[in-house]
Amino acid sequence: MDRLAGAGVSPGVGYGPVRRLVKRAPVPARGARHGGDAEAERARAEAALERVAADLEERGARAGGVAHEILSAQAMMARDPDLAASVRELIDGGLSAARAVYDSFAVFREALARAGGYLAERAADLDDVRDRAILLLDALGPEPGPVAWPDGGVPYVLVARDLAPADAAVLPPGEVVAFVIEEGGPTSHTAILARAMGVPAVVACRGVTRVPDGTHLLVDGATGEVRVAPPAREVATARKRAARRAARRSLAQGPGRTADGRAVALLANIGTPRDVEAAVGCGAEGVGLYRTEFLFLDRRAEPGAAEQRDAYRPVLEAFPEGRVVVRTLDAGADKPLAFLPSPGEEPNPALGRRGLRLYESYPGILEHQLAALAEAAAGLPARLQVMAPMVATPDGAAWFVQACRKAGLAEAGAMIEVPSAALRARDLAPVVDFFSIGTNDLAQYTFAADRQLGALHAIQNPWQPALLDLVALVAEAAARAGRECGVCGEAAADPALACVLAGLGVTSLSMTPAALPDVRAALAAHTFERCRAAAEAARAAVTAADARAAARALLPALGDV
Repeated sequence: MDRLAGAGVSPGVGYGPVRRLVKRAPVPARGARHGGDAEAERARAEAALERVAADLEERGARAGGVAHEILSAQAMMARDPDLAASVRELIDGGLSAARAVYDSFAVFREALARAGGYLAERAADLDDVRDRAILLLDALGPEPGPVAWPDGGVPYVLVARDLAPADAAVLPPGEVVAFVIEEGGPTSHTAILARAMGVPAVVACRGVTRVPDGTHLLVDGATGEVRVAPPAREVATARKRAARRAARRSLAQGPGRTADGRAVALLANIGTPRDVEAAVGCGAEGVGLYRTEFLFLDRRAEPGAAEQRDAYRPVLEAFPEGRVVVRTLDAGADKPLAFLPSPGEEPNPALGRRGLRLYESYPGILEHQLAALAEAAAGLPARLQVMAPMVATPDGAAWFVQACRKAGLAEAGAMIEVPSAALRARDLAPVVDFFSIGTNDLAQYTFAADRQLGALHAIQNPWQPALLDLVALVAEAAARAGRECGVCGEAAADPALACVLAGLGVTSLSMTPAALPDVRAALAAHTFERCRAAAEAARAAVTAADARAAARALLPALGDV
């Protein structure tokens, strides 16, 4: 076994010895009982769950960005009142705190797994919260984490079966040169965090956990290839390639544009105001996706107007000559709001009341957010654009645009994440002011393939010609109507795919800040005609692999990426 393959999810090359992340997954004895003091046992369980929640929040605050959003949602799980009630009931029935936590989480986990889609992925997050709480209850260690970290010192390649967001968010900087995960998918939390950190990463790499500790791996985070104990000449070649890539990055400066001067705005995806510094440092021309869920997800009450305004204004102030595209609250499905009544059982929550559909039931939430955004932008030169998630029809888009106009917001757009919106983009374009394509969800819904399921990563691949066809439809409709069309999904962070997207007519690309230099360099190295030819070649292919190969053959400067 000298060569393994997975899904490359964070570009770059890493080389070092394997260090395994070992899961400590405690399972309390079935039917384990406490000593008779139910009140004390309940207090132990509540304290453990609260400590886990506080630890997750602290990790998220320390990491910032997407990690903050993900870990805040996990903290809410630890504080879920229904789960707490189940734990109390089982303890009152005689079970120990650890076993009561384990059994209660099992019930919730089964419900999420049955739901599929986003919620099935949240089952793994539940496991992580459960294990952290049980470790505390069993006093298996002072650190509330269900993993045994490798010894530091020599930079290493982290190998694991899976990697919880709470652990990925605090990976030691400089120590981990790459990580390779046996499970997970291209749009999993692990993949998204890897890109945000700028660490080369491969997921869905079957067999990697059988590689012995200490064995050296050469990891290509772009192609997904993992070489086991490679010869020295391959390592030297990879390092030269990385050096040439770094040199190209340093030469490409300023706004995004092709070699012949066609502008393609390069923007940053951010999750909190704390991410602005990284975006500015990487040369972002603005923000293409400001996720606002961090204000809402860990709350028992809706955030007030002043709090929202104070979160939006610093981001607008950071880009006085640029644009800031704000996605209004994308809640529902895997991101329920504790301050709203439960929607009741939905057979498939990923297809239920989320995003724009939630506003129809609770219009006040949208009205308050839009008013806060208008107040935040008052008197500032930055260009504020506001977009709605999960737009499916022109009627829904028109309703959202009207709400924005009423709030005094000049530019209202639609996220294109649903195939119906892409297929009838020509009907949506006259209604809205701009489009922003969320390739992660658009791929999930187009291919009926859960974006978090590693076993389906080949289907979810953003190089799929069918997905490129949908992007082309949207870009063409936008151009005919004189509208801007951006991409804010993770596909924009792939330098080769960024060139293809530009060739399809996309006018802006938004990504994790760490990916901006490589994408800027890739665009600067190719003319628009070259990008368009690569896009046509990719769409003419039958498979994702063929589409990628055909495009890269026409993008010679990407040979080292």
